Amino acid sequence: MTRTQTPPSLLLAQAYDFDLPDDLIAQHPAPQRSASRLLDGRQHPPTDRIFRDLPSLLGPNDLLIFNDTQVVKARIYGQKSTGGQLELLIERVLTADEDGVHRNVVAHMRVSKKPPVGGQLWMAGYSPAHPTEGFLATLEGRWPDENGSLFRLRLNRDAYSMMQEHGHVPLPPYITHGDSTEDEHRYQTVFAKHPGAVAAPTAALHFDEDVLQQLRARGVQTASVTLHVGAGTFAPVKSELITDHAMHHERYQVPSTTVQAIQACRERKGRVVAVGTTSVRTLESWAQSGALQGDTNIFIYPGYPFQVVDLLITNFHLPRSTLMMLVSAFAGHAHIMGLYQEAVQRRYRFFSYGDAMLLERTHVGI
Repeated sequence: MTRTQTPPSLLLAQAYDFDLPDDLIAQHPAPQRSASRLLDGRQHPPTDRIFRDLPSLLGPNDLLIFNDTQVVKARIYGQKSTGGQLELLIERVLTADEDGVHRNVVAHMRVSKKPPVGGQLWMAGYSPAHPTEGFLATLEGRWPDENGSLFRLRLNRDAYSMMQEHGHVPLPPYITHGDSTEDEHRYQTVFAKHPGAVAAPTAALHFDEDVLQQLRARGVQTASVTLHVGAGTFAPVKSELITDHAMHHERYQVPSTTVQAIQACRERKGRVVAVGTTSVRTLESWAQSGALQGDTNIFIYPGYPFQVVDLLITNFHLPRSTLMMLVSAFAGHAHIMGLYQEAVQRRYRFFSYGDAMLLERTHVGI
């Protein structure tokens, strides 16, 4: 399929900007997952609903596709061996050693002065005097190459165990409180299965067991993909032209059973409903490449020819973000900007802990 010509105005980052009052940025989740609001944006004007209404909007021919990644407690505090506090956000755990232990990681580092290659980081209370506390990390260089913005580190212990024991929930930068027990529970989907994400697939946070049971009762089919969401999902597009933006890489996997479920959905004339932009990016990466797993840096903006998804359940995204560009490609830029204006006026809650909306794909792509 060929890309529709993108109007020049929609290649400018400013086209995806909007004014948002600070008090509409949700700092905490709704009391119940499915008690969030749902803006049904398939028509104009959009309809106000509650998320638990979703099963009534779908039928037995439809297929819901979830991202079953699991958020890891990737934020860890420590210090350089020479002193100086630092923070690591482990973006990716690399291949395990021969003994099955995952000691090699890639991370963002927040520190006043970067340590040299070979420098040691004393994390979560580690020190030579207390070698059984926390863990030791050795800086091996930048990643993915010498010009990369991330750092490759080797730990003296298993990365997953250390994150679980010493890590903090990697809340987004716009959430101003430190992580809590509430966040450990609610910044995670009820069907999280494969650890590796540093940001939640937020549209899926609204699903609870009651909604899932109602969907099953209506005969709605479900399937899963995995995309380990990276911190780059929060990065605004800083270049004037969006085509100058360098997309971040994320790991994905599409099970063969999900491919079969999509084919069966097409045969019965059902709709493929992606839960979240991460599911969209995974499905479209597979459709483009034919690869069931790998790394993707797919950038979807107006003019993109969608091949898989018919409906999209999504939260409200940051201004100038690549996700604003994705939903604009999916439902039409003018329609999306109008929906966001309506959402602000109707006092919807925004971003990760905010409310959701339901979108239908436009065949125009702009």
